[in-house]
Amino acid sequence: MLAKMLSKEKIQLSHEVTVKLERFTDILHEWNSVHNLTGAKTIEAIYENIIDSLYPISFVNQPKSLLDVGTGAGFPGMILAIVWSDTKCTLCEPINKRASFLKYVAMELETNNITVAKMRVEDLQCDPFDLITSRAVTDTKLLLSLTMHLSNNKTNYLFYKGERVYREIDDTSHQLKYDIVSKDKRNYLWIRK
Repeated sequence: MLAKMLSKEKIQLSHEVTVKLERFTDILHEWNSVHNLTGAKTIEAIYENIIDSLYPISFVNQPKSLLDVGTGAGFPGMILAIVWSDTKCTLCEPINKRASFLKYVAMELETNNITVAKMRVEDLQCDPFDLITSRAVTDTKLLLSLTMHLSNNKTNYLFYKGERVYREIDDTSHQLKYDIVSKDKRNYLWIRK
């Protein structure tokens, strides 16, 4: 069913990647029934979150390094890491049960491009990232501030937002070069340096 949904959305992935996304779905569905990791309680809801996570690959170039802030149950960071297997991905998640889940998935899917950082992003010490992503963590201005030490003049941002993005961007727009790509109820805030 995921393959059909991907095809409908015109998202082209290899068979190997689709199989990994299906395996991710099975693991999340199983863990979520016990640990309450996400509101996506059904297989179909997980598929919808995967599609939501993947939609930006149609307009964002694959980075060499990615930081996902507050990865939670894997959206979008784990999904992007599975698809962009050549990208060094750091998934920053401070909540223990979610970080444990992410580590388990990375091991189970035999990915070697994923590092799970069980900490708050302001405590993370790394070289600057090419792309910083986040979904439903906090407002844009605060996200930019919290990740300033992890960015440089080449870092781009991709924030998965709802309707409030327009108010949030008004607070910071004078200093940003950005586009907002809308699909259904999602607004993808694409900030480029």
